[in-house]
Amino acid sequence: MTERTPVFDPRAVIDGRAPGRTPVAFIVGTVITAACAIIALGLDAVQSLQAGEGAVPFMVALPLALLPVPLLVGVVLWMDRLEPEPRGNLIFAFGWGAGIAALLALLINTAGLIYITQPALGTTRGEFVSAAFGAPFVEETLKGGVLVGLLWRRRKEFDGPTDGVIYAAMVGLGFAMIENVGYYITALVTPVQGGVELLGFTFVLRGILAPMLHPLFTSMTGLGVAYAAARPPGWGRAWPVIVGWLAAMVLHGLWNALSAWGAPGLSIGYAIMSCVAVGVIAVLVLDRRRLVRLIRRYLPPYGATGLVSADDIAMLGSLRARHRARNWATATAGLAAGKAMADYQLAATELALLHSKAEAGVVPATDFLDRQHDLVGLMHVAREAFLSRHEEPPAAPWASLGGSGFAQGSARPASLPPYAR
Repeated sequence: MTERTPVFDPRAVIDGRAPGRTPVAFIVGTVITAACAIIALGLDAVQSLQAGEGAVPFMVALPLALLPVPLLVGVVLWMDRLEPEPRGNLIFAFGWGAGIAALLALLINTAGLIYITQPALGTTRGEFVSAAFGAPFVEETLKGGVLVGLLWRRRKEFDGPTDGVIYAAMVGLGFAMIENVGYYITALVTPVQGGVELLGFTFVLRGILAPMLHPLFTSMTGLGVAYAAARPPGWGRAWPVIVGWLAAMVLHGLWNALSAWGAPGLSIGYAIMSCVAVGVIAVLVLDRRRLVRLIRRYLPPYGATGLVSADDIAMLGSLRARHRARNWATATAGLAAGKAMADYQLAATELALLHSKAEAGVVPATDFLDRQHDLVGLMHVAREAFLSRHEEPPAAPWASLGGSGFAQGSARPASLPPYAR
């Protein structure tokens, strides 16, 4: 019986995993998180039924909670364009927030409120203490748990602060989606001032004005995890995670406490969170610039192999130029060539990051060589794919016509794409 040749899987090379079928652990994890999300939604449905309103509040609340999610996920993926994270990891992170974290938080927070804070402090004060102290501890611990798990099992996925924020945002969006269902049901079934008017106010507050609060809180833990991932093994990895987790709880608790003060408290809360959001955006911008510097620093030596040129490096350092290069490849050689161009861009970015990690001492020499071999091989295969269908591609507006092109030794000097001519 002949041995089957392994299928070349560019996505597996970029993600740094074994090629082939979807890992069983991912399938099992996704099923578990989905089951937890369904149970959490089932508890919300029970709340609707117990209020004597039937299933109508639940059927209204669920679409409202789902409505902004595609747009918000799109924003997160837009921020992750230069070095996208594996889609499987992002799906699991979202599922963790919507399933395991949301369900356990619902159970723990409800039990703490009923059996601890309200009996000890009374209804009003007990609710305030639970919201300002108990819920932030429980929720940020549960949401941050998947980030710590990724740090433990998939540390190589954290290439900088952006990755920590992206994973945290996905967890937070999943959590907020399920949590909002409960808030919208409560708004509809509240006996005194509930109904459509309160539902509208709650939707504007949670679905429009503050949809990114949970991602913002958990991004503090994400930043701590990302910083820890860049440090050599040892106890030095623990304190950044702890600091980030504490910052997440403080922000979460501060927002919940201020929310209890009505409009003045919300105004102060929005002002504080806006400042934090601006700080996070600044971190993302600086991290993107760092990544561009790494590309410009580590990739030029590969020019002697014909793998990159000066104009290739300029293209790789610009999101607009990357987009134009993919469009050029698709227009001149088809969809497969456009996909190959995207693979080339991602593999080149991962190669620059690999060198940076090796220099920082967080990647062993043997792992570096294996990973380098795979990425360089993918870049060669991808380049062949988007250059093989034409002899002399036309010039393009973004082409650096005075560029040096391929270095000496290029295997295909007559087939350079326009941005590399």
